[in-house]
Formats: sequence, structure tokens, C-alpha cells
Amino acid sequence: MRRREFMGLLGGLAAFPLTARAQQGSMPVVGFLGTSSAELFAQPLRAFREGLRETGYVEGRNVAIEFRWANGQNDRLPELATDLVRRQVSVIAAPGSTPAALAAKAATATIPIVFQVGVDPVVAGLVTSLARPEGNVTGVTNINTELVSKRLELLREVVPKATVVALLVNPTSPEITESVSKDLQLTAWSLGLQLRILEASTDRDFDTVFATLKQLQVGALVIAPDAFFISRTEQLGALTARHAVPAVTQFREFAVAGGLMSYGGSFTEPTRQVGIYTGRILKGEKPQNLPVQQTTKVELVINLRTAKALGVTVPQSVQNRADEVIE
Repeated sequence: MRRREFMGLLGGLAAFPLTARAQQGSMPVVGFLGTSSAELFAQPLRAFREGLRETGYVEGRNVAIEFRWANGQNDRLPELATDLVRRQVSVIAAPGSTPAALAAKAATATIPIVFQVGVDPVVAGLVTSLARPEGNVTGVTNINTELVSKRLELLREVVPKATVVALLVNPTSPEITESVSKDLQLTAWSLGLQLRILEASTDRDFDTVFATLKQLQVGALVIAPDAFFISRTEQLGALTARHAVPAVTQFREFAVAGGLMSYGGSFTEPTRQVGIYTGRILKGEKPQNLPVQQTTKVELVINLRTAKALGVTVPQSVQNRADEVIE
């Protein structure tokens, strides 16, 4: 081989993506498509790695993970998903975000995808069937979007004098926003309540949201199950306590941080299942042979300290239904 040709080959190898080179070796590469950031997603990320470990895969030892974080900017997800496809990863994991799952599906019809969403994945167009997903996509779904109406009903029991309620949604997640808004409009109407829909997609929006809540004299707030809000669960719990807003969302961390109530399923357990499915696919199983898993465990957590600070009396009947009461 001529020296010029040899140097050209070395240059080509240097330009060739490291991930793709690892892919050709003994270590498979998982592409991780995240809506938020590594810091905000730290706890679920530990659960994902735990799921991988249960199938025999440990990051850095026998599997590599290429992370792509949108940092709350859903419009970046298609570009990030395309980049993972270009790097020829073995599997794309998209936990905790419907927009991330849809971006991954739009980017490839061949690389296996494992999602975690709170919406019906059939309605969202991710799979054709829960039992037989077909194609290259499977994953885990919980019932958090379906519980939005129940959360409003719980708030009504705890804050019966409220006549105006609000729903906080992320406008950059249209699938979730449309679903929960429609459901809550119907529930609010059946309960004789006025519903106001407020939007936030950045941390800066929270100041406007809480100022608007005060202006509209909103008596209670329901926070939609969106990945942006999930990554800021504790922050929102503290904000609702500081601004004296009776509020509910899906995860326990919200109530622990000062929110009035949480009602929903675990977030970390489904993320662990994403890790398990990812590992099983790395071992050779096909997505179409892995049914979409549904998590059904729901917990009600009530923060009585916050209720007292808000001047709210939580009926004993509601307390009796709680899985945890923070006093």
C-alpha cells in the first residue's frame, strides 16, 4: 500500500464515528434519547441501568450508551434521533417521553426502539397492538394520562369550594396536551367547574404561570403528565407550596417536595422495564415478540403539612384511601 493511501485510510478511521467502530466490535451500543438532561433524569437513569444489569449488561463493561439530551427542547428530538440512527446504534431507548418515542420511530424503521410513555401507544401511533407490537418498536406504558380526570376529582373532594381550576400543559407535547385537555374539560364540566389551561415549556414560564393562577383566582391546579414536568417534579412541588396553590400530579416526589397530593404510578419502575427490554433485544429478541407492558399500580400520597399550611382540611374518607400520608 502506498504511503498516501495508508495515511488516507488512517484519516478515514479517525473521522469514522467512535460509536460505529465500537458497534463493529464486541460491545453493542445503546442510543439513549432523553427529553430533559442527565441531571434531571438521574433517578430514572439509575433504574434504566439497573434493568440493563438484570439482563447481564453493564455500561462500560459489555455495553456502551450514547446519550442524546434535548434539555427540555422537544423540537431538537428529531435531529438527535437521526444522529443516533446515523451512528448505527443497536437499540434506541426513549424512556419517559412520548415526543422522544415518536421522534425515534420517525427516524428509523429498522433499529429496535424501546419506549416508555404515559399515553396509549396504539392511539399515539407507536404500535399497532399492545400484544403484538409488530415493526421495530415496543416498550412500556403507564396510565398516567388516563388518571388526569381522577386527579381533578380528588382535588374537588379536598378543595370543594374551588370553582375555577387550572390544567398546566406543555405545548411542545401536542399528543399529551390534546388528550389530557379534552378529558379534563369534560370532567370539569361534569363537576360544574371552570377550567383554565395554562402552558409552560421552559423554567422561565413558571413565573408567568403562577402569576396567572393568582390573577385568575384559580382554586386548584392539575399538572399534566409530561416529561418536562416530570423532570421538575420536586421543583413544582416546592413552587405550589410557596405560592399556596392546592395541586396534584402523578409522582410521590411532588408531595414530598411540598405539593398537596400525588396520584399515579411509579416512574422509575417502568424505566427499569425499558432497561430490561433493551437488554433482551441486545441478546437477540425481536421487538415484535415483546408485548408492550402496562404498569397498573397506582398510589395516592397526601401531604397533610401542606394541607395545613394551605388551610385545607383533607376529608378522612380521602385520607383512608391514601397509600401514604405525610404529617
